[in-house]
Amino acid sequence: MARSRTDSVFTRQYGSKTGPSGLGGRVPDDLVVEEPLTIRLDDAVVSSTMRTPGHDFELAAGFLHTEGVLEPEWVSGIRYCGTGAPVESEFNVVSVETGGQAPEPKARLGSISSACGICGTEAIEELTARLQVLPKYEPWDHDLLVELPDKLRSNQPLFDQTGAVHAAGAVDRSGKMQVIREDIGRHNAVDKVIGRLLLDGRLPAHELALVVSGRSSFEMVQKAWAAGFTALVAVSAPSALAVATARQAGLTVVGFARANQANFYSPDWIV
Repeated sequence: MARSRTDSVFTRQYGSKTGPSGLGGRVPDDLVVEEPLTIRLDDAVVSSTMRTPGHDFELAAGFLHTEGVLEPEWVSGIRYCGTGAPVESEFNVVSVETGGQAPEPKARLGSISSACGICGTEAIEELTARLQVLPKYEPWDHDLLVELPDKLRSNQPLFDQTGAVHAAGAVDRSGKMQVIREDIGRHNAVDKVIGRLLLDGRLPAHELALVVSGRSSFEMVQKAWAAGFTALVAVSAPSALAVATARQAGLTVVGFARANQANFYSPDWIV
């Protein structure tokens, strides 16, 4: 079912070009939609997040995979569900079904906001302890990686319309964008990309790079590592924890990729 991703309202413009008073007339404006999504695994509630409707099945699958409780071969079905018909929950509950193959998930306490997903030392340690160092891979072409944020930005129609969403993309070594997703939440956009690759049987993504429109936080590195990406490129800066985690993983991390320049932070054999 197609869901509206924007809502139209009227606003009054203000500025020096709108008249002596600074106030102009009422004009229409498109705002991005933000709604809650509850994610369930075999009908056990795992988490809730604020997201932009669209690609909800990918979001649920990608999130559960990066949490370490879902493998691609386990997925037997994904559906909208609640206590009754999907329409009763306004299509804001998604259940990923594995027929009991998935381990019993540890529910996240509270809701994940559209700005931040992971918090707490215990959660950080749990999410990285289960991951293995990435296999040795051919170094990525530096010029290609530096260009990726510009390629991503040119494929963000929802941002062009609203100016209020993040984006993530999976890119191959030729520079071709394989998957692009937009969402009000940075982590949601990444989960949607990973979920699409999971459902297409393309994980681990060792021959793909992940490019994101914001910064490289620990969470972005952890998700990229869990999905098997070998490079993570961001238009903004990484955190110290993100760089330390990337070096632990053997993941190439690039920050400040803009205007044909970038900083390369990891892995050790690059920097």
